[in-house]
Amino acid sequence: MVFEEKGIYTVGEFTLAVKSILTSGQFNDVWIRGEISNLTNHNSGHRYFTLKDKNSSLQCVMFKWYNRNLRFEPEHGMKVLVLGDLDVYELKGVYQLKVRAIRPDGIGELYKAYELLKNKLALEGLFSPERKKPIPKFPKKIGVATSETGAVLHDILTVINRRYPVNLLFIPTIVQGEYAAPSIVRSIELLNNTDIDVIILGRGGGSIEDLWAFNEEVVARAIFNSRIPIISAVGHETDYTIADFVADVRAPTPSAAAEIAVPDRQELANHISRLGDRLIENQRRSISDRISRLTDLKANVEPRLLLERVADYMQFIDELTQRQSLNIRRLLEVKTSLLNAHGGKLDAVSPLGTLLRGYSITVKMPYKTLVRSVADVEKKDELSIIVNDGRIKCGVNDKEECKWK
Repeated sequence: MVFEEKGIYTVGEFTLAVKSILTSGQFNDVWIRGEISNLTNHNSGHRYFTLKDKNSSLQCVMFKWYNRNLRFEPEHGMKVLVLGDLDVYELKGVYQLKVRAIRPDGIGELYKAYELLKNKLALEGLFSPERKKPIPKFPKKIGVATSETGAVLHDILTVINRRYPVNLLFIPTIVQGEYAAPSIVRSIELLNNTDIDVIILGRGGGSIEDLWAFNEEVVARAIFNSRIPIISAVGHETDYTIADFVADVRAPTPSAAAEIAVPDRQELANHISRLGDRLIENQRRSISDRISRLTDLKANVEPRLLLERVADYMQFIDELTQRQSLNIRRLLEVKTSLLNAHGGKLDAVSPLGTLLRGYSITVKMPYKTLVRSVADVEKKDELSIIVNDGRIKCGVNDKEECKWK
């Protein structure tokens, strides 16, 4: 039998045979250009998508341990370059690409990825002004993370030595290429374990591709989490990266970053000189004011002036005494008049006043009961009649009731 001579494969055996051929190494580490479609972000953290062009499509899978290194968030319809290894998914018997890295393809896609990450981090508050740390005015030690080649380090050293020489700690850092982002993160972590006061993170100008390491999320989060304030000096004045937005201060150039990091010693010297001049002038003015005050005090304690002042005070006291006496006299007059008025009112209703007008008061003895009516007495009762100048004692011989009204 033909089949027996050549052998008969099971489906699994045939799939493994094909897989061994396709994964032999010929199609490892391949870059493929295409457009993302049917993108699925699985709950497991893996990504599944189709890479296609106008002629063909290719199934792709990117496992979550590679997703952590993504520089941007892939989207449906995005044109990309993917790096991966050819593989065969045995359960379905289809070949697929195991993707290890994805990069936007073209300037337009780079800007799109840049905007996507920028918006994401802005919503998380990484650009918030209230979270930015202040730059110390007089740093003692500055950390610099940049390439050991190029003009950036030279420019920073030149400006700092000219303006305000301080100790510098330089960490050589890869600032471009595939390994740039991990190198930048590593440099920030190393500098955070030192006693420096501020970090300058910089590189020279370039295209968006050249500066792309400073647009990666891991770099942005390393800057945000730094306990030491960071000055970002990436590219030229018109270049803006994600690192610029997250950093505590953004400098248009590395030289400008050095100027921000340290004060100008000449300006400080001029400022100190102005403060000295102001202090001397204030002291002169203060001494002059005190001399004038002492002169006035000396003039005031001369015997003639002292006697004149004492005489003035004595005259003033006399005036006060006279004014007080007059006020007391007037007050007594007012009080006397008021007393007399009230006394007159009392006399008008006083029983003594009634006696002066010829009336009398009769009381029955011995209990001195007031007699108001003939019914209050009986014959032979003893009475005492009170008149203006004394008492009249008498007895009741008879009584007669009369109606006077």
